[in-house]
Amino acid sequence: MATEHVKSVRIKAWAWDIAADIYFPQDFDEKQKYATVISAHPTGSCKEQTSGNVYATALAAEGFVAVAFDASFQGDSGGEPRLVEDPAFRVGDFSFVIDYLVTQPWADENRIGVLGICGGGGYAVSATMADRRIKALGTVVAANVGRMMREGFVGYDPLAALEAIAAQRTAEARGEDGVINDLLPSSPEAAEQAGVKEIDVCEAVEYYKTDRGSAPHGATSFLFSRQAALVNWDAFDRAEVLLTQPMCVVVGDRPGAFGSYRAGFEIYGRAASKDKELVVVEGASHYDLYDREKPVGEALEHLIPFYRKHL
Repeated sequence: MATEHVKSVRIKAWAWDIAADIYFPQDFDEKQKYATVISAHPTGSCKEQTSGNVYATALAAEGFVAVAFDASFQGDSGGEPRLVEDPAFRVGDFSFVIDYLVTQPWADENRIGVLGICGGGGYAVSATMADRRIKALGTVVAANVGRMMREGFVGYDPLAALEAIAAQRTAEARGEDGVINDLLPSSPEAAEQAGVKEIDVCEAVEYYKTDRGSAPHGATSFLFSRQAALVNWDAFDRAEVLLTQPMCVVVGDRPGAFGSYRAGFEIYGRAASKDKELVVVEGASHYDLYDREKPVGEALEHLIPFYRKHL
């Protein structure tokens, strides 16, 4: 059939819709059945960034249908209040996308996989444990955002953070304005002036706050009063029992504060999966694997055969 190769759709979720872009292969034929990979964006990101324009695009070029979606409360998706990063909703979003896919004549319901980048990787791990319709799991620099919210994001004082979050939520319930937690300095110049030197933070600013990766909905912000759920959550909980699907984990070997190197080795070791692969991209940082041609190419050299084998 003649078709545009990226189609934007609205997917019914709870009381709102999830916004998604579907990337089709060039020779897409709606009468055929396709393996489909759901691509999940990083924390504070959106579907137009690495999950869509890099990884979903590459998967479609290799014959898969790929779906990049915005998390509930973020991007073009619905949900109020805005900028909520709630793990239960973020994990549940995958299942709503699958609900949509199993109604499409071109989607093979027995060949649905997921790919998560950064925080989206941690959510993809949890979603794969919860939804057995997911047949293969891929992650790229997966981050356990729950752990980050107990450690570096809160100065390693989660109890103090929870007290502050509780006080702010009470204030908002009584009519005060919400507080937005901006996760990053506003520009590379602001980061330099603040003396920021940590590799993941510096490279996050260089990606999200410049023309390299900025997008209108790439907010890199949380509503502070709704962060308690993250403090009380762990992406890898029960992986030893529930994570049995085939898995391909990609990390770079230049670790930083966001913990994807540590998290990749951890989930690879803990998962009950019998068929699992750990890929360490030499010389690559967390953000190199967002969009840099050589590291991304090396990741795809493993991910594409992995999905072909298992989907």
